[in-house]
Formats: sequence, C-alpha cells, structure tokens
Amino acid sequence: MIEIKSVSKRYNKDEKDTIKDLNLSVNNGEIFAFLGPNGAGKTTTIKMMTGILAIDRGDILIDGKSIATTPIEAKKNIGLVPDSPDMFLKLKGIEYLNFISDIYDISIEIRNKRIQKYANDLEIYDILNDRIETYSHGTRQKIVIIGLLLHNPKNWILDEPLSGLDPKSAFYLKEKMKEHAKNGGTVFFSTHILEVAEKLCDTIGIIDKGNLILLGTYKEIKEKFKEDNSLEEIFMEITKNDRKNK
Repeated sequence: MIEIKSVSKRYNKDEKDTIKDLNLSVNNGEIFAFLGPNGAGKTTTIKMMTGILAIDRGDILIDGKSIATTPIEAKKNIGLVPDSPDMFLKLKGIEYLNFISDIYDISIEIRNKRIQKYANDLEIYDILNDRIETYSHGTRQKIVIIGLLLHNPKNWILDEPLSGLDPKSAFYLKEKMKEHAKNGGTVFFSTHILEVAEKLCDTIGIIDKGNLILLGTYKEIKEKFKEDNSLEEIFMEITKNDRKNK
C-alpha cells in the first residue's frame, strides 16, 4: 500500500510549490494511473515516493514505512521503472541484473532462473553480455523492467513504463501488472497513453500544476460528466479548465 499524506515540494524558495498538499492512497491489489500534462508534477511525485527527492512537507508511507524517516525499510518494498532507462550504460545487461540481484539479496540460483525467464520473455537474452549503451531505447526499457521483476517487490512504481516498448513487450508488461495486482500487489504508474489507463486501471488520478484535480475509478469519473465522454475527452476538458483557472 502507498499513502501520500499532505505532500508538498518546492524546488526554489522564491517559486510556487511544484507539488501542493497532495493526498492519495493506492491500496493492495490496485492498479493506479497517475495522469497529467507535461510538467504537471508526476515525475516529481514519483521521485519523492522513491526517496530520490526530499519531501518538503508531509510524508509518504510504503506499507506503513516512511520514505522520509525509514527510507531503507520503505525502499525494500519498492520497485522502480524510472522515466528514463539511460542509466548504468557502461555495464553489460547481465552485470546490471546481477547488481540489482545483489542489492535485494537474491540467491544465485533464483536470479539465474528469473533472468533467463524474463530475458527470454522480452527477447533480449542473447544480448545480455552487451553493454547497455549499445541497446536501443526500447531494449534499455526492457532491461530496467527485468530489474523490477527480478525481486518482485510488493509495490511497483512505474514512470511511463510503456515508453519505447514494441506492442508485444507492452502487452507483456500490462499482463504482468494485472497479475501483480491480482496477487495483492500495488501498481502505481504514470502514462500519457490514456486508452491504457482507461482499460487497465482500477483508479485514476489526474494532476495539473501540482494539484490533484480529479480522483476516482473510471466509472466514478464518467458519472461526474453529463456526456458519455472518453477518458481522453475528460482529460482534455478538465486540464484545459484547470489551466484557465490558474
């Protein structure tokens, strides 16, 4: 379970808050879509959830553990796919996966089985001995996703995880997300693909200018609008209106 409690973030003291008193919870067994225009605050929120950025005010709890005061305990229950897979580029793919396995104390036997399975599933097993810098963007995304799957944390935090993936791999990840939630895990992910959020997610939150402007199931959100609009149409309408009111 992920709980964001009255969280605010300001990068510069002379500027307005980037995130303003954000409150939301994502329950076990739930897939939560975090939507918003570019610059709305999605990645900033995710970086605070994972301890990459400090929280100015409020707190974030991962299975009851504060990311601010007990970061190690909280991070043990987190798996992250960041907004960019361009990391550890000088490592070979297999070196990166062993590095992740070492961090989470995955035994040699278990890691080898999982690496073989997931790398074959995503069709990159044959290039694991190549450096990550030689991979395409989509292949780098795959290696990061395998890193997430290796230690199978309770809480998945995914920032644009479908970016760069081919249709087959995107389908694979969506099925894994559904499987994880069905088994009682939590999935928090940001996406610009509104059709995916509409079909895949249990709950949807829309953020703009650092404010959470809409929260609920797709059915609840549609009931707030008189016309039978798609999520894309609803998103365009409320973000347009929200920006007019700023």
